[in-house]
Formats: sequence, C-alpha cells, structure tokens
Amino acid sequence: MISTVLFDMNDVLCRYSREVRVARLARDCARTPSFVEDAVWASGYEDLGDAGAMDIDAYLSGFAERLGGTLTLDAWIGALRAALTPLPEALGLAAAVGRRARIAVLTNNNLLVAREIDSIFPELRPIFGDNILVSAQFRARKPDPEVYRRCLALLGAAPEAALFVDDSAKNVAGAEQAGLGGHVYVNVGTLAETFRRAGLLRESG
Repeated sequence: MISTVLFDMNDVLCRYSREVRVARLARDCARTPSFVEDAVWASGYEDLGDAGAMDIDAYLSGFAERLGGTLTLDAWIGALRAALTPLPEALGLAAAVGRRARIAVLTNNNLLVAREIDSIFPELRPIFGDNILVSAQFRARKPDPEVYRRCLALLGAAPEAALFVDDSAKNVAGAEQAGLGGHVYVNVGTLAETFRRAGLLRESG
C-alpha cells in the first residue's frame, strides 16, 4: 500500500525552460547566453549547488561572481520564476492524491531554491505544505539512491510504501534502486491511472 508519493518538480509540476532562464540572466548581467550557460551549467557549478556542496550565501555569491559580480538576489529569483510555468492539471492531481497519502516534492535543486520557493513557485505551498524538499538538503543528487533514502527518513516513510514520480527515467531508476516504486512521467493521464491502480484516487479522478 502506497502511503507516500514524491513528485519531481520541473517538467512534472511545472514546465521548466533553462533557455528562458539563461536568456534572462544574460540580459540582467550584460552577458551572452552562451557565456551564462558555460559559466553556470557547463562548468558543473549548478550541480555542485544541487548536491549541497555550498551554503546559500556561498552559492549566490559564487553564482554572481561567475557572471561578473553584478547579479542580485531579486534578479536570480526573477530569472528562475520566468523559466517556470505551473501545470495546473498536474498540481490538481497532486492535491487529489494528497487527500489519501502524504505527498512531497523532491527536486534536484540548491538551498536557495528551498528558501525562496514561495517567490519562485508559489503554487506549491498550498498543496505540499512544508514538504518541498531539495536535493541539496540531503547532500546528494538524483539519481543517487541515497537522496531518496535520506528524503524518506526525514519524512518517516518506508521505501516499500513510497512512490516516486519523475520525467527522467534515470531518476526513477535511482528511486527503484532505493526500494521505492517508480513512475516515469509522460502526461497527467498515465500518471492518474498509476494512482488509481495504487488506490490513491477515486475512480471518478
């Protein structure tokens, strides 16, 4: 019996466009998009943040330094907010499942995202409450099985009673290695069917 469901965030609960984010950061810092992409993502810096290798202040100052030292917190938030488009159907489905099971978000993200999530993606809090968790909290990134184990330990949930939903087959495989059930997200319809089979939705949806 599934009593806990973990949801990925990007491209499950919202549409995420790194291209939009990079373009916004490039505009704000008077850099080219290719410069931003290379400085933050191709360099592995963002992955280090997701893995909890630095605290919030170090992450933001390092991010700004890589882009020339002029990036403000508001600009960082604005760029990420612009890159996210909430997906109402998926959010509604999560809310429905939340009436029968514990639900949480588990996203590969840094500690600054966790702190500023209400400005970045305000639609999450009414559905997930305090269970909006980032990989940096667990000092591991999906698909490392350890991130799922540590997340469930925090929630007080057993792997065999948990289901993980992600658009990445690799991330779902990592969860399954940790003992969770997994669903590779394609669309709301197939996800809803998985939830119905698990007894997490009424037949009417």
